[in-house]
Amino acid sequence: MTSVEASSRDRRIPPPWIRRAIIAWWLTGAAIALTFVLVRELQSLLTQIVMALFLSFAIEPVVDKLERRGIGRGTATVMALLGVVASIVIFLAMMGTLIADQLNQLVDDLPVYVESAQQWLDSTVGIQVSADDLLSQLQPGGEASKFASNLAGDLLGFGTTIANVLFQVLTVTIFAYYFSADGPRLRRAVCSVFPPARQHEILRVWELAITKTGGYITSRTILAVISGTFHWVVFASLGLPSPIALGIWVGIISQFIPAIGTYLAGILPVLVAVGVEPSKALWVVAAIVVYQQIENYLLQPRITAQTLDMHPAIAIAVVLAGTQLFGVAGALLALPLVATLTAFSTAYIERHELVDNRLIDQIIVDQILVDQSMAEQSMAEQSLPGTPEAEEGLEAP
Repeated sequence: MTSVEASSRDRRIPPPWIRRAIIAWWLTGAAIALTFVLVRELQSLLTQIVMALFLSFAIEPVVDKLERRGIGRGTATVMALLGVVASIVIFLAMMGTLIADQLNQLVDDLPVYVESAQQWLDSTVGIQVSADDLLSQLQPGGEASKFASNLAGDLLGFGTTIANVLFQVLTVTIFAYYFSADGPRLRRAVCSVFPPARQHEILRVWELAITKTGGYITSRTILAVISGTFHWVVFASLGLPSPIALGIWVGIISQFIPAIGTYLAGILPVLVAVGVEPSKALWVVAAIVVYQQIENYLLQPRITAQTLDMHPAIAIAVVLAGTQLFGVAGALLALPLVATLTAFSTAYIERHELVDNRLIDQIIVDQILVDQSMAEQSMAEQSLPGTPEAEEGLEAP
């Protein structure tokens, strides 16, 4: 074989790195496809694990405080989780009682509502409607009664759904227990596979997640208590039924749905007020609107300045995106997750001095209150004994 033929054959054979690149490309594509399939099939379980992780972040401050008082970490975690479960059960029980009472009252007063509607349609619009025909549909054997009987046949499917939800709640609770009770050991296991420089970053993100999630839950709980108390007093003064349950409903729903939560939560008390006396519904709407403004401009900037510094439009977009991707779980986890990522990214984003322009010179009351709160906190920290600023002040003539 001549040297020319050998050289020509060597040129036809691809170099080894090309074969390795092709193999690596196919293996990478197969790994991505397999990961996508696994995530899609295990989406429910992964969502529950993420919810459990953030629940452990939320109860971590409580667990730490109980542990510092001499209570075992496992026992402290159980106590914190029992408090969360008890709060949810009490809330659902009160809402169930309220809804049952309102449905019973609606059934009792339905003939009166039908007759009033018939008289209004006859006198105002000129439409003749027989109230007796409508009421006959509501009696046993009527179409409405048949519909109710058919609906009762679906109770088995409803019970299956409830059992599924309870199983998911139990799964989240179990994972949250292990994430919190074995938190130090879990963090050691994660950090042990990374070099020391990366370990600092991982622990920093973990601490930020605990701080932001715990702070977010704390601030929202404080606002929920204030909102629930305010609306309870208003509903009681208006003579609405179950004012405590209505106040708790508005307080909780308004705080865990950003910006528009108060208005969504206000639908139920407005409907209840309409059933009692339509004019009282206007007072309920006025009270909800007034309180929303007080919360937006006075309470929320001071309480949430250190926990969730996010524009309301961004908060709504984050919640909607989380809901679209992961349903109710995404709506609950979206805000603390984005708050954690935002706080972590501030360490790597350089801020510059702003230029003078009318587009950015608008005075925002919320930002002024936040700046004032941060300035007061900074002055208080500087005045603490033992700090360098305080020691300098003592040494000054």
